[in-house]
Amino acid sequence: MNLNQITVPSLDVTKAIPFYKTLGLELIVEALPNYARFVCPDGNSTFSIHKVDQMQRGDGIYIYFECEDLDEKVADLMKQGIHFEEKPNDTSWLWREARLKDIDGNQIILFYGGENRVNPPWKIKT
Repeated sequence: MNLNQITVPSLDVTKAIPFYKTLGLELIVEALPNYARFVCPDGNSTFSIHKVDQMQRGDGIYIYFECEDLDEKVADLMKQGIHFEEKPNDTSWLWREARLKDIDGNQIILFYGGENRVNPPWKIKT
């Protein structure tokens, strides 16, 4: 099994598209005003946005995008006007992360996990 796509809600897909294009995703489907789909620049995963009338309450979803050049990517996005809630920092789970929110408040985490992404020291032995 392979994860193909994540879809997030948006109150205004048209306004959300430029945000995700700035992050580096490539727009491949534009079915306005209800839907847009992107392909990630690395790998085969896709990411989409669908229109909703109301956003979820509470913490909502967390979307992780891995970037090998995390610090450089964050610096470049900040120059383009993207606001980060947390700048790159090392976590106790051995990843380097930066956090921001999209225009609808969905939590985005840009991170670099390297080998620890799927093989952390505490990985379950099978």
